[in-house]
Amino acid sequence: MAAKPRFRKDAVAASDPQSGSPSGPDLTHPVDEKLPPVKMFTSGLQHVAAMYAGVVAPPMIVGPAVGLDVKETAFLMGASLFTAGIATLLQTLGFWKIGAKLPFVNGVSFAGVTPMVAIGKDRGHDGIAVIFGAIIVAGILGFVLAPYFCKLLRFFPPVVTGTVITLIGVSLLPVAFNWSQGGNSRADDYGSMTNIGMAALTFVIVLALRKLLRGFLQQIAILLGLVIGTLIAIPVGITDFGAIRSAGLVGFPTPFYFGAPQFEIAAIISMCIVMLVCMTESTADMLALGKIVGRPADEKTVEGGLRADTLGSAISPLFNGFMCSAFAQNIGLVAMTKVRSRFVVAAGGGILILLGLCPVLASVIALVPLPVLGGAGIVLFGTVAASGVQTLATAALEKGENALIVAAALGIGLIPIAAPTFYHAFPEDLLVVLDSGISTGCVVAIVLNLAFNHFGKKGGEDENVTQPEIPDQIPAAAH
Repeated sequence: MAAKPRFRKDAVAASDPQSGSPSGPDLTHPVDEKLPPVKMFTSGLQHVAAMYAGVVAPPMIVGPAVGLDVKETAFLMGASLFTAGIATLLQTLGFWKIGAKLPFVNGVSFAGVTPMVAIGKDRGHDGIAVIFGAIIVAGILGFVLAPYFCKLLRFFPPVVTGTVITLIGVSLLPVAFNWSQGGNSRADDYGSMTNIGMAALTFVIVLALRKLLRGFLQQIAILLGLVIGTLIAIPVGITDFGAIRSAGLVGFPTPFYFGAPQFEIAAIISMCIVMLVCMTESTADMLALGKIVGRPADEKTVEGGLRADTLGSAISPLFNGFMCSAFAQNIGLVAMTKVRSRFVVAAGGGILILLGLCPVLASVIALVPLPVLGGAGIVLFGTVAASGVQTLATAALEKGENALIVAAALGIGLIPIAAPTFYHAFPEDLLVVLDSGISTGCVVAIVLNLAFNHFGKKGGEDENVTQPEIPDQIPAAAH
């Protein structure tokens, strides 16, 4: 593997002054830059706003499915915020060999929702205890495998990473579309003109703010768009204040609130499969983020990131949280705002911990209506897909069978998005992988890259699979 390129002095001097990058002789990489407190807090809050719905959605689904009441489900949501904050701090700040030390946000993985519901359905506290026991074992297994899993990095050239990054963005867009319609397909107003109109208005507001504002205000355009959209939504009547009225001031996630973890073989196997899926997706996310921030992720970085993912997952059940993995939507936020400081995301992790300890604060963030969040999400997730296209531009698609690799991987990866019931007749254990377009697309891209660009190649013929030099500037498409 090529040596990790250093951040050059001339690249620093040429950095966009609005991105928060240093200028002049200071060689501090933008990833390691510490911004003023106000900028640090507001930029971190923007990351929290972008990920909030994704963190609380899994417990909102799993809680009722296993038989928890409204109060217990709310407790599960607060615990998920708290553990997401811990996992994010492990990733951004890190210690020893743990943490990618990139602006990397961690939260509850959607990949585990289906198997968790299957494991705990209608079993109440016992179901949650079995889920937590399986997550602990899966997290420990992933932590042990991290040093070996990252050795697969050489099988992630631009033709693979570009495909996966594009799939990440495209796979997230249906989430934004669902939010734009209201988030609950059973609601009477789902897909109403009011909901979609608010999403469209927020979409336009975010674009206008990005165009008209300058400097720091431009960097927090997403946050400003969410605030403006929420204020407009109040007289429209789609802002729910019920969460604030029923929220308590203090609420610590009591360890093992639902009882001691229980260990069942079938549940453990299921969650170990989910862990491998999460590790694959996190690897692709780290490679994507490394390119966007101008600090390519090498084996050491990926190993540290996977250790943070798996350690965060292993300790989450202690505080009643679920499996943690990378949040790809926040990669789009980094690309759009050009704020690359990992300490900004660490501030977001601190905010998440506070939200988990103070339900009334969490309910304030929850005031943002899903249609408003959906309008902003279309911009964010589309930015991730654009970054993937930017990476594919460096993948030498005119050589060998690289274009065929991309075509096949994108085609397979889009199946769960375009036809969600395509695999309905397959065993549930397989659905953990098949229902994730990111995972299936990633596997197809890796296998075809091995078949066409590795097997049977002689020395010197592998020009299509080497990583190109990564520019120190953020790709233009990410701006």
